[in-house]
Amino acid sequence: MTAQSTTPTTPEGFRARYLELKKTAEAKQNQRPATALESNPNPLPAGLVRHEETIPGGWYWTATLKRGQSLRLVNDFATPGVSFLAWNADDPSERYNTGDTVKIQWHALLTKGKVLFSDMGRVLASITDDSNPVHDALSGGSTAATNAARYGNANTRNTRDNFILAAGKHGLGRRDIAPCVTFFAPVRTDATGGLVWQDGALKPGDFVDLRAEMNLLVAISNCPHPLCPEPVWAPKPVRAIIWESSPPGPGDFCRAASDEAVRGFENTDVLF
Repeated sequence: MTAQSTTPTTPEGFRARYLELKKTAEAKQNQRPATALESNPNPLPAGLVRHEETIPGGWYWTATLKRGQSLRLVNDFATPGVSFLAWNADDPSERYNTGDTVKIQWHALLTKGKVLFSDMGRVLASITDDSNPVHDALSGGSTAATNAARYGNANTRNTRDNFILAAGKHGLGRRDIAPCVTFFAPVRTDATGGLVWQDGALKPGDFVDLRAEMNLLVAISNCPHPLCPEPVWAPKPVRAIIWESSPPGPGDFCRAASDEAVRGFENTDVLF
């Protein structure tokens, strides 16, 4: 039988093929050795911490991470959403691509063991740990328009404008702002395919660890998610901690996630 004869030609056929490929990928993910699923230290030993900063509610923060360093975001007060963007520090034309990150890993739920892909098919960062898998890769961050609709005030700070300001610190501009991932944002799809916020899912003290797999420029916006149901714009501060993480060993949980992840890391490693 030729390859052409097995290529789907109908929507039903394409869906069946998609589900077949997804099942194969998920089976491989489930075969990852349990010994590779280790938790990062919590709290972090002082000797590993290189920098710590508090990001006030509504504001942004930007930093440079070296390959192998990790960024921990700590949500002490359960603020509803902390948005994240990253660029290749050595070539900022390469940036985070949320579409590929979701598509290549067969799932929109980004949690421990998943990676963040660039638009060049390389791995920018790995999610090496998180205390609560409530992150959103679908909705994007807030804008002046979403703040006006949610809070009746377009003048409150928003993620889109924060990212433009953060990008400007590195000589980048509006065209360099891509769709973001928002951590601490419990958004799920309902039976109709709509995006809904899960009340009560956030917990004070939640954290997520991101290991830089290349030299990175990162930008954080501490503004409420556009689907946050709270009627008052009142984000609380979050902490950003840069720390020296251990080099990934054989069978690293993120590197062994899937065939797609393996190829992404191979594409990244050749840069170094």
